[in-house]
Amino acid sequence: MTRAAAAPDKPAQAFGGDWTEEKLDILQKYLWAFTTSLKKRHFTLLYIDAFAGTGYREMPANPSNHGDPSAQFLFEEQSTPEAEAFFDGSARIAMQTTPPFDRLVFVERSRRRFAQLEAAVLESPDRREEVELVNADCNTFLPALCARTDWRPTRAVLFLDPFGMDVEWRTMQAVAATQAIDVWILFPVGVGVNRLLTGRLADMDPKWAERLTAVFGTEEWRDALYKKRIQTTLLDGNVETVEKHCNCRMIVDYYLNRLKTIFPGVASNPRFLCNSKQSPMFALCFAMGNPSHRARALALKIAGDILKS
Repeated sequence: MTRAAAAPDKPAQAFGGDWTEEKLDILQKYLWAFTTSLKKRHFTLLYIDAFAGTGYREMPANPSNHGDPSAQFLFEEQSTPEAEAFFDGSARIAMQTTPPFDRLVFVERSRRRFAQLEAAVLESPDRREEVELVNADCNTFLPALCARTDWRPTRAVLFLDPFGMDVEWRTMQAVAATQAIDVWILFPVGVGVNRLLTGRLADMDPKWAERLTAVFGTEEWRDALYKKRIQTTLLDGNVETVEKHCNCRMIVDYYLNRLKTIFPGVASNPRFLCNSKQSPMFALCFAMGNPSHRARALALKIAGDILKS
C-alpha cells in the first residue's frame, strides 16, 4: 500500500439515505460485470475512487468554509433524517468485488477522512498491497495519473462521487483522452447546478458562473439553459432580460451532450436520485472511453440495463 503527500483539509460529505444505497447498488453491479467480462482478456484492471472517504458521510462543523459555491445548498438539502443512515461505501465495495481488481486507487482530499480511509483499508490485510491511497485533490491527481499510466494493457473504472460541483471539465477531458476508462459520475443537478442557475442571468453571482463554466467546460451553458425574453412595459417600452429556461432533466441532458463531445459512449438513461420529497438531487451518469464498437456496445448495454433495473 502506497501513500501520497497530504493536501489541505476539506469538509466531509453528508450523503446518505435510500438513494445512497441505490447509488452504491448500481456501482456494485457494474464492478462485478466489468471484472467478470474482462477477467480472461489479460488486462490490468484498475479501480479509481476519487472521493473515497470511509464508507459513510457526516456533516462538517462549518459548511460555510467550503470552497464550492453550491455547498450551502447541499447542506440545506441533506440536514434530514435520511442523511443519517450508514452503508458500506464505494471503496469497500470495490475491495470486495469478485473477480477482483488488480489495483485500487483511493483518492481523498480531507486529511481527517483520509486517515479514516487508511484505517479502513488496514482492516483488509488481504488487499492491502493492491491499494494506493492518495491524499490529494482529484482535479490535480487524476490528470497526472492519466498522463503517466500505460493504458494499452490497462482498463479501469472511475467512480466520481463528489461533494457538490468539485469535478472540473478539464479532469473529465484527461480521463476521456485515455480511451480506457469507464466513468460513473454523480452529477449534482438538483442540489448544485440547478440552484446556482438564478431566475435571471444578470442576478447570478460571478463566482457561481465561474463554477458552472468549470463544470461544463464552456460558457455556452448561458445560451443552452437561459433564453432571452422581451417584456413590454408602459414606462420603459421593450425590455430584454435573459431568464432561466430549464429544469433538472434539461440540465442533465445538456451535461450528457457535453460528455458526448469527449467520450465515444454515454448512457442515455441516467438514474435520478431523489430525496424523500421526490425532488431530484443527483443524476448518476455513465460514460466510457474505449472507441472500439464492441467495447462500447457491451459497456453501454450493461450500464443501461443496470440503470433501468
